[in-house]
Amino acid sequence: MPPKSFSNLSEALGANLSAPDPGAHAKDLSPPAYGTPAELVIRCVIPSLYLLIVTVGLLGNVLLVKIFITNSAMRSVPNIFISNLAAGDVLLLLTCVPVDASRYFFDEWMFGKVGCKLIPVIQLTSVGVSVFTLTALSADRYRAIVNPMDIQTSGAVLWTCVKAVGIWVVSVLLAVPEAVFSEVARVGSLENGSFIACIPYPQKDELHPKIHSVLIFLVYFIIPLTIISIYYYHIAKTLIKSAHNLPGEYNEHTKKQMETRKRLAKIVLVFVGCFVFCWFPNHILYLYRSFNYSEIDPSLGHMIVTLVARVLSFCNSCVNPFALYVLSESFRRHFNSQLCCGKKSFQERSTSYLLSTSAVRMTSLKSNTKNMVTNSVLLNGHSMKQEMAL
Repeated sequence: MPPKSFSNLSEALGANLSAPDPGAHAKDLSPPAYGTPAELVIRCVIPSLYLLIVTVGLLGNVLLVKIFITNSAMRSVPNIFISNLAAGDVLLLLTCVPVDASRYFFDEWMFGKVGCKLIPVIQLTSVGVSVFTLTALSADRYRAIVNPMDIQTSGAVLWTCVKAVGIWVVSVLLAVPEAVFSEVARVGSLENGSFIACIPYPQKDELHPKIHSVLIFLVYFIIPLTIISIYYYHIAKTLIKSAHNLPGEYNEHTKKQMETRKRLAKIVLVFVGCFVFCWFPNHILYLYRSFNYSEIDPSLGHMIVTLVARVLSFCNSCVNPFALYVLSESFRRHFNSQLCCGKKSFQERSTSYLLSTSAVRMTSLKSNTKNMVTNSVLLNGHSMKQEMAL
């Protein structure tokens, strides 16, 4: 039988089908049994897809951060924000995705009270880091495009690091209420069946999910995207104006710098577009369920829509390194260099192993030959002694 709960993701991610409706029975909260094919998909295919997402996402984001840290030329203001974005994605991939995948193997919440308090905070923190970093990136591109003559000072990088840390602090503080209200509870009744779940709000509170869904949608989607849209409106306006009327004092160096800043603005815009595409379905699904929970039919179609929305949200933690690889020639060069170095290192280790093995064999062969000669001499000498003794 498929799990009683598709997942126990935080309501902030808009994917917790087991969120209890006051007075509802366990049979209303559990998806129907769809037979062996559905069970196979739920318990095997979806977790395998999650494993692929984690592997690809960690590879891309870890290499991205490594490139920015190990190459001094890449330590710029936008790259610090992009590294911050990658760190938030790594946090999501290491914590939320495995926990969500485990729900396809176990029918009940397996991470205890501490996990029920901590995991929703981590989930919402990672979402906050993503959207707030994108907003900060848009603000940085706005300043770079609108004021192209500004020169990055030596303290700009340090100040950007302070901003990145501030984004994490704000994201954690905004996620603290998740730990306050989340609790482990037995959902359903003994007559109709019950199971243990981590629920994001008190079972008897009908107003909390509605307020929560609206606040999540506003704070983590609508308000940031509105600010980003305003920034990019002014960026587009400035670019259009500068394309028709470049000041005479603009030299070739300034024009080249302007082109670089425009390219970075396009990269940030692609990041924002990927975020909207991947997270919008989850927000809409959460809003719909919060206001129409009693009307939701836990059918196969609803399960598929929920799974697609959830997979999309997790995929957002994988796409940024690929987008950067396609759009940034500098990052693509460093990324290929890292992969080639890894391949070269492997080949060097293999060659070194083969050479060392050959050396050992040659040494052993020489030693054996020397021993054979020595033994032969000793034997001959021993024979001569025997002959003389006779």
